[in-house]
Amino acid sequence: MEASIQEVARLTGTTSRTLRHYDAVGLLAPSRVGDNGYRWYDDDALVRLQRILLLRELGLGLAEIGRALDDEHDGTAALRRHLAWLESEKRRLDRQIAAVESTISTREQGGTVMAEKMFDGFDHTQHEEEVVERWGRTAYDTSDAWWRSMSEAERADWKSRTAALADEWAAAAGAGHDPASEFAQDLAGRHVAWLGSIPGTPGHGSAPVREYVTGLADMYVADPRFAATYGGEAGATFVRDALHLFAARHL
Repeated sequence: MEASIQEVARLTGTTSRTLRHYDAVGLLAPSRVGDNGYRWYDDDALVRLQRILLLRELGLGLAEIGRALDDEHDGTAALRRHLAWLESEKRRLDRQIAAVESTISTREQGGTVMAEKMFDGFDHTQHEEEVVERWGRTAYDTSDAWWRSMSEAERADWKSRTAALADEWAAAAGAGHDPASEFAQDLAGRHVAWLGSIPGTPGHGSAPVREYVTGLADMYVADPRFAATYGGEAGATFVRDALHLFAARHL
């Protein structure tokens, strides 16, 4: 299959200008350019574009997407990880749809809505089962209560600081730092302090539990949702290795 730039723009809902920008920044080159200047995209280019759009959905910037694509040479394997994430999101959205439908139906019938059903599938509970299984019900309930007690401004500030730390990790990985380097270990120390600041986490208020830190670090690589935060599998692997070293030395 080969598609023109106009066809690709129409199919993806993007613009020809955006596709040309992707080429200009080295993210997606056309497979060929005709004598008339028309740009054409073959199967490999379209698959790469699909991956770009998926990573954009995860909130990654173009620089982080470029690093993720460069670090992952097996496009099919990467798409399988994307698929796993999409399936997880679909299940969560299905729960949200069911919750909203239930609320509408209950209100139309004059009944009393149930809070337990209203918020099933919403973001603040999407990892509940996993957290409870790994670290216990108290850990989840404590951290959930802490999150609910924050104002919108406080939540936005916490998310901003968290994203900044993730960006520093991705930049360090992209720059080729060694996980054992002083720079990487300083990041690891800050990351561990950040984990310890969250109520409900094992070791909150002092030093986080080593098994908690290393288990979470392993999850960063195993779960594509977390890996995307650090620029892809290679970035997440860098974070994991640095945290394992820090935990072995200090926890």
